[in-house]
Amino acid sequence: MTAPAGVVEHLFRHSAGRITATLARVLGPERLDLAEDAVADALVQALRIWPQSGVPENPGGWLFRTARNRAVDLLRREDTLRAKLPALAGLGCADEVRAGDDELALMVLCCHPELPPASRVALTLKTVGGLGVREIAAALLTRPATVEQRLARAKRWLRAAGQPVELPGPETLESRVDSVLSVLYLLFNEGYDATVGEVAVRGELCGEAIRLCRLLLTDRRTELPRARALLALMLLQGSRLPARVDADGDLLLLGEQDRDRWDHAMIAEGIRVFAAACTGPAESAYHVEAAIAVCHTAAETDWPRVLGLYDRLLELRDSPVARLNRAIALAMAHGVPEGIAELERLEDHPRLAGYALLPAALGTLWSRAGEPDRAAAYFRHALTLPAAEPQRRFLRRRLAECSGAVDLELIDRDG
Repeated sequence: MTAPAGVVEHLFRHSAGRITATLARVLGPERLDLAEDAVADALVQALRIWPQSGVPENPGGWLFRTARNRAVDLLRREDTLRAKLPALAGLGCADEVRAGDDELALMVLCCHPELPPASRVALTLKTVGGLGVREIAAALLTRPATVEQRLARAKRWLRAAGQPVELPGPETLESRVDSVLSVLYLLFNEGYDATVGEVAVRGELCGEAIRLCRLLLTDRRTELPRARALLALMLLQGSRLPARVDADGDLLLLGEQDRDRWDHAMIAEGIRVFAAACTGPAESAYHVEAAIAVCHTAAETDWPRVLGLYDRLLELRDSPVARLNRAIALAMAHGVPEGIAELERLEDHPRLAGYALLPAALGTLWSRAGEPDRAAAYFRHALTLPAAEPQRRFLRRRLAECSGAVDLELIDRDG
């Protein structure tokens, strides 16, 4: 990646959270907005300067120093924060090195138990993951205005609570890990199956989610079996990314993909990490989902086993999307009519009202059942719902050929 805009995009996904966390450690989380503004201004400055001057030798260091200097400028305007100027101005190379510790601490703070669960997710996706409001809304199956309200309330709480950006004691840390894991999986899913924009797959988001999950495993206090299971799951799913789209950027279902293009090193690592996650008695939903992902690495998917795993998943964590995926597995294991019946029971579920993948799945099953008119009706309905442009092209293609048999793929999105 050599184009300046491409480097800035890469840094935004891989460095912005770390720099924001380091600035927030010095400023205090009550001034998280100032830290985010400083980083955003540094990114804008990079986009303005680098096309003329070229990308610096150490672009991450340039961004760190520029954001720090911008934060200093902003602080000088606020009398109440001038006491923090020496510490902020003194940030240097050592702080760049320890930025991973700051980022882990900020992730955990964003998942504080006094914040509502939905606010924890939105705040972490925005502050550490770098997602925009529309992307967060799509990932959470909610409206952008709702996300903005949650972010505003969460930041008000941060200003009032005065919690430092540092890891809490062991008596509270483990309870916050689950919130962190749910956020990281949502971040991964938004990259694996982008819900907004012009591309179907956003590998940068998947890579960032994997990086942050690895960050959890660097600290023995957060190195838990369920964290390893989630890392294994993301590695196994991420291994398919090179084959998920064709040369035109259109989606390819599992049966259409060239498995030679899968990242087999990632598969091998995912299986190793999954084995390590299963050494103790603990079982989480991530363990079950990783086991499902392992099934898909075989030459032929064992659908009855996948169906049984979905039954176990629903016992551990029931969700409408998990039920949707189970219905598809049921169709593959025991026949299309049973799958259609299960999906039709989900049509009135409030959380799936605007979820294009539900009518898309019904359209696919009715097409397989030899009912092109019913299939077409569902594909048309799916096209009225929010979806990224590649998904819309996929639906239009299926609508055009809905009289033929089409393959299925589990949606693999967390609900």
